[in-house]
Amino acid sequence: MKLLLRGHHLLCLQGFQGYGYDENFVKNMTQINQKRKSENTIISLTNKSDDICKACPNLKNNLCQDHEQNERIIAMDDEVLSRIDKSKEYNAPDLFKQIGNIFNSKKSVDKICSKCMWHDKCLFYENI
Repeated sequence: MKLLLRGHHLLCLQGFQGYGYDENFVKNMTQINQKRKSENTIISLTNKSDDICKACPNLKNNLCQDHEQNERIIAMDDEVLSRIDKSKEYNAPDLFKQIGNIFNSKKSVDKICSKCMWHDKCLFYENI
């Protein structure tokens, strides 16, 4: 199975606990979170809309409908993707292990998570 994920979603998935924009988004995020734990899942990376974004009610024409928010999201993606090889495909568990080694302190995620609307509910952010 293959997944296409944005850079910042590599962090979000690790802290996801059932909150989201609407029921459809939460259902999709829950399914992707399960898939990303499988040895049989291959992940490709992007800084554009991905398999999680497809269920977001704010997505219009593959962009966040709020232009400023879209730019912040891309900047978050780029910060994560600048620290790994975004041109290759990854075995999901191996990728998340690598991400955990890179992003392991509040300082390491400050540019990515500090302005996120979900950081006060995110287990990943709370646990580092």
